[in-house]
Amino acid sequence: MKDFSMFDIVGPNMIGPSSSHTAGACKLGYVAHKLSRGDIKAVTFQLHGSFAKTYRGHGTDKALLGGILGFEADDERIKYSFELAKEKEIEYTFMEVDLGDQHPNTVRLDITKSNGDKMTVLGSSIGGGNIKITEIDGVELEFTGEYPTLIISHSDKPGVIGKVTSILGQHEINIAFMRVYRYNKGKNAFMIIETDSILTVEVVNHIRSTESILNAYLVSIK
Repeated sequence: MKDFSMFDIVGPNMIGPSSSHTAGACKLGYVAHKLSRGDIKAVTFQLHGSFAKTYRGHGTDKALLGGILGFEADDERIKYSFELAKEKEIEYTFMEVDLGDQHPNTVRLDITKSNGDKMTVLGSSIGGGNIKITEIDGVELEFTGEYPTLIISHSDKPGVIGKVTSILGQHEINIAFMRVYRYNKGKNAFMIIETDSILTVEVVNHIRSTESILNAYLVSIK
């Protein structure tokens, strides 16, 4: 009979012993992987609350790093995240910190890309393998990844939102939820668009090529 470790499949679509500490953690790393488009040279995981206290024992460290490598929550390669990150020459650090009034299973991911650009993502594993992203690059926002999600960075100018929704209409994409956030009036902003339909690379590239769009990211973790 085969022996199973804590990183073998336990329950549906999950590697590890805890939906919050492994499946949810992997999804948080996976979102950061998507947002950075896989261009990660180094990452610091700032672990808060329960994450900070139990990340080694529950495999949260391997799960977060697996997500950064682009693994989904049921990928058996999560068990070898440390070795695979080393092979890809990704530098990683885990820090126990107090992030203040945050969910106890919260992590801040500080990412350095190959060209030296920085990105930060703050998110929480809220139970049952579900997550919530609450900040990107200092902008407070909210999305869960439950739906196919477009994250669009754009200049805060009149007409930009209309252009994006028009493109989605042309491709017969129905918007389930939409939120808009900005740094300051007239500067950079984010759109978070969750859709009922699967989003294709063609749609994302169409949006990216639109005037005043700085970048567009597709995040789908279901």
